[in-house]
Amino acid sequence: MLVVGTAFGLSLRKGFASVMETLVVKNARLVNEGAIRDTDILMRGGRFEKIAPGISPPLNARIVDAEGQFALPGVIDDQVHFREPGLTRKGEIATESRAAVVGGVTSFMEMPNVDPATTTRDALRRKYERAAEVSLANYAFYLGATNDNIDEIKQLGVGEACGVKVFMGASTGSLLVDDPQALERIFAEAPALIATHCEDNATIRANLERLEAENPGGLSPGDHPRVRSAEACYLSSSLAVSLARRHDARLHVLHLTTAREMELFERGPAAGKRVTAEVCVHHLHFTDADYVRLGNRIKCNPAIKSGADRAALRAALRDDRIDVVATDHAPHLLEEKDVPYVQAAAGLPLVQHSLLMLLALQREGLLTLEDVARKTSHAVADSYRLVERGYVREGYWADLTLIDPDRTTEVTRESLRYKCGWSPLEGCRFPGAVRATVVSGQLVWLDGELFDQTRGQRLAFGAQR
Repeated sequence: MLVVGTAFGLSLRKGFASVMETLVVKNARLVNEGAIRDTDILMRGGRFEKIAPGISPPLNARIVDAEGQFALPGVIDDQVHFREPGLTRKGEIATESRAAVVGGVTSFMEMPNVDPATTTRDALRRKYERAAEVSLANYAFYLGATNDNIDEIKQLGVGEACGVKVFMGASTGSLLVDDPQALERIFAEAPALIATHCEDNATIRANLERLEAENPGGLSPGDHPRVRSAEACYLSSSLAVSLARRHDARLHVLHLTTAREMELFERGPAAGKRVTAEVCVHHLHFTDADYVRLGNRIKCNPAIKSGADRAALRAALRDDRIDVVATDHAPHLLEEKDVPYVQAAAGLPLVQHSLLMLLALQREGLLTLEDVARKTSHAVADSYRLVERGYVREGYWADLTLIDPDRTTEVTRESLRYKCGWSPLEGCRFPGAVRATVVSGQLVWLDGELFDQTRGQRLAFGAQR
């Protein structure tokens, strides 16, 4: 029987999460550091205090009985767009962080392409202040690179940003970095990890012009992987890797999509690499055949590509050429999607269901639960030099997700927490359910109830260069 209460047997009421000091998860099957073991987990003062079977709950502890359920380190999503400031009609830190914790995501790293773009340290500071007020999940933010803000980048202190985001393909406003000398300086002088969006802009423009000339009636969503082609991706990602190796920079290549790009990355644990790689859940889930059914709903950059590309991404995930799985959560309003292909916004809302999407791959035998924990938490912490996060270890910050393997989760519009109010996954049914989410020792989500008085914490980073 599942029991939630205190050491006195009192039921958990809404509001307790905001003042919770001690939490005990009993009878969990802990998935952590390459193993699964039965244990209890004591969390106090926001940290894991004891991980062992048979823990006697301290006085007044909150107790969650997890018998038969899996406890995983909380998901760390290293690539989201929460749209604040300036684009809050689509999403906000408050709304999207709530969707995140409902999906078992305990920490996020948010992108700079908002309005105004996050290209100064002062803009970074304002985002941290806002997140401290409203975010249910732990948080960090990227500083966006431009062709002319290298001096701002060089002033970054340790932990001031989770990384420097470089758009090496079409982007908005000043965020496209297409000056070769600016790229050289960023890779040579940035004091933080460099995270890249890799697509070659000239190739994209040429593809679009050619396809529009060949199709005077207009293009369709199925043309998107031909506009943003495999060649465009490889030209840019290979340039990024070569720059990183020449300057011995720490590089993390985001949302890879093609089989050919896999040759750029080495096998092995993320902790031992200077160049790491990421794939997003939608590129592991969809293929170009899905454009017929979903159209612009799955238009994103880089594009979802062929079944052969998806198979190569899955294989690279298993053999550790790809280190991290993220979402690139990017909400848009439906009216921005339900327009002709060329005008349609690119991006998908995904953060509420990313963990369940990976559990579906685990059920198919493509990943193990240990792989899921490693790719969504351990390797993110190692790649970004996160301090005391990403593992269930005594003394570390207590971020935890509890999965019920005996339930299923159907994606319905009514169940969505996104401000945009839709998902490309509507109608899908995934194995498992996120029963509980613990953020920095605070119980934020349990059995369908959200304890939104809680607030996440700012993530801390070690030296990244």
